[in-house]
Amino acid sequence: MIPKLSTNKMANAIRALAMDAVQKANSGHPGMPMGMAEIALALWVRHYRHNPANPGWINRDRFLLSNGHGSMLHYALLHLTGYDLSIDDIKNFRQLHSKTPGHPEVHVTPGVETTTGPLGQGVTNAVGMALAETLLAAEFNRPGFDVVDHYTYAFVGDGCLMEGISHEACSLAGTLQLAKLIVLYDDNGISIDGHVEGWFADDTPKRFEAYGWNVIRAVDGHDVDAVAAAIGAAKQAKKPTLICCKTVIGKGSPNLQGSDKVHGAALGDKEIAATREALGWTDAPFVIPDDVYAAWDAKEQGKLLEGDWNGTFAAYSEQHPALAAELQRRMAGELPGNFDAVANAYLLSCIEKKETIATRKASQNAIQALAQVLPEFLGGSADLTGSNFTNWKECVAVRAGQPGNHINYGVREFGMSAIMNGVALHGGYIPFGATFLTFSDYSRNALRMAALMKLRSIFVFTHDSIGLGEDGPTHQSVEHVSSLRLIPNLDNWRPCDTVESAIAWEQAVRRNDGPSTLIFSRQNLPFQERSAAQVADIRRGGYVLQDAPNAQAVLIATGSEIELAVKAAASLAGEGIAVRVVSIPSTDVFDRQDAAYKASVLPKGLPRVAVEAGVTDFWYKYVGLEGAVIGIDTFGESAPAGVLFKHFGLTAENVAAAVKRVLVA
Repeated sequence: MIPKLSTNKMANAIRALAMDAVQKANSGHPGMPMGMAEIALALWVRHYRHNPANPGWINRDRFLLSNGHGSMLHYALLHLTGYDLSIDDIKNFRQLHSKTPGHPEVHVTPGVETTTGPLGQGVTNAVGMALAETLLAAEFNRPGFDVVDHYTYAFVGDGCLMEGISHEACSLAGTLQLAKLIVLYDDNGISIDGHVEGWFADDTPKRFEAYGWNVIRAVDGHDVDAVAAAIGAAKQAKKPTLICCKTVIGKGSPNLQGSDKVHGAALGDKEIAATREALGWTDAPFVIPDDVYAAWDAKEQGKLLEGDWNGTFAAYSEQHPALAAELQRRMAGELPGNFDAVANAYLLSCIEKKETIATRKASQNAIQALAQVLPEFLGGSADLTGSNFTNWKECVAVRAGQPGNHINYGVREFGMSAIMNGVALHGGYIPFGATFLTFSDYSRNALRMAALMKLRSIFVFTHDSIGLGEDGPTHQSVEHVSSLRLIPNLDNWRPCDTVESAIAWEQAVRRNDGPSTLIFSRQNLPFQERSAAQVADIRRGGYVLQDAPNAQAVLIATGSEIELAVKAAASLAGEGIAVRVVSIPSTDVFDRQDAAYKASVLPKGLPRVAVEAGVTDFWYKYVGLEGAVIGIDTFGESAPAGVLFKHFGLTAENVAAAVKRVLVA
């Protein structure tokens, strides 16, 4: 046991670093780090298995700060325990290009597992990580060799538990009995607006018990022994655990602790001096005594922990070489050696079959083909599997105590998307999940976080436009595709047939520096003929689908509207008007191509018309103000799809007429 004096000094080091860094930046949130110092100490010194010298050790525990505004808590822990985060980095808190940004960011700060700040998503990522650990353990562990055996810990505050996504994720975690998930709740009763009882009066323990969690109530969050004991008890449970820790926000600040005044602003020089005196902390700002550094240092222990695991894994590799190699491949995010051959063979089959089917069905066919060589596929759907076709013949549903590779997320679109991000962050799987495109709005911030974190998450959206028909405007995605294209580092694919769908899936799987959305139709779309060169150019996001000698105009389309463009071009050809048809299934990928290629597809000087069953504004970047866009700038209607396309003017006749108008303008 750590001596009481040492415990106090160790916890107070977190408080000192937090208030000093926030004061120097004149920006930040000192209250949570000061209030959770003992909780962090209990976890990181007594239980947390990690190696500061190798933050990527496969079998490390995962720690997520869901209440990410208190980032100085995390930075203090990383600095004190020996990660590559210096005192100068701490001094550079919240400054441009620092390793200590305002909220924790994965790939920026060594030891940070996920990017947090949007409340509720960190704990949801934690559910994904715990799920990945559980499934990998079932797949790879063998008697005597628990090579996948670690915990996922998350810190949460009142704000995280108010967010609706926490209900979605924690409900599913309880249903799946993710026993390696331990959440520590900073129950301080304060948020930005003050005491929370006026707007957050939930009985949180009962709520989590109703989810099927193990709940440890009323732990003194400033008693290191009590918190450490609660974590130890949580490890014995057969279900996820919530540890409710009563704390005082800003603990140690004589005049501000326990109030909203300490939540999100620097304490000020006068109050910091008073806090130092109250804590008995006599060292200057950013100075940590050697004995405190020594007490916190986790480098030697981390080396031993990873060394022991390496020995176990070496023996495992001797007895189970194929499994060991496969685990290493998957945790490295590498695709299997035969992926190219299988993807190419499937693409050739699409070209040969020339099927006219809905692209949602083309998507399922692609999943079926690629799943044969991608055991890391972890699919799922937000209660629409029978509509968005994200299952395949051999997939097995994940259930409590039953490992598998397909998750029924229930009606939890936001939760699904952020859980997928947690799975991707953990490693070992390529997660994909689906819902209707109109419900991408529910998922949007998780999509944004996936793009920010550069995750290989694949978001499948079906029923992509007014083409879904009778469900009406509530379900008809008019603005969604264009709005998704506005998210940086998110590749959006809206294919027009089986071939483009196959390549969209292939490219999404290959991409290891960001997420993709795959956007599919409910209705059947005709197969389009192409040369081998045209097929290859699909991977460039946009290409010439049909050309004509001495073309007078360019028709641009995506998805279901390619059919309209092709028909319009044929009609115009009969009138002696030559038109080029360009398909741009991914504007994001096309925009990254070199200027010469883009100019070869969209030559300067030729009038342009774009057509897509959605809002028109986006397409003026391609056609210019002198061009024309055929689309929908109102909400939809309830009627059969064919009726709707005519009602909104999405017809080959209207497209041809638009070309004639721009030619004479």
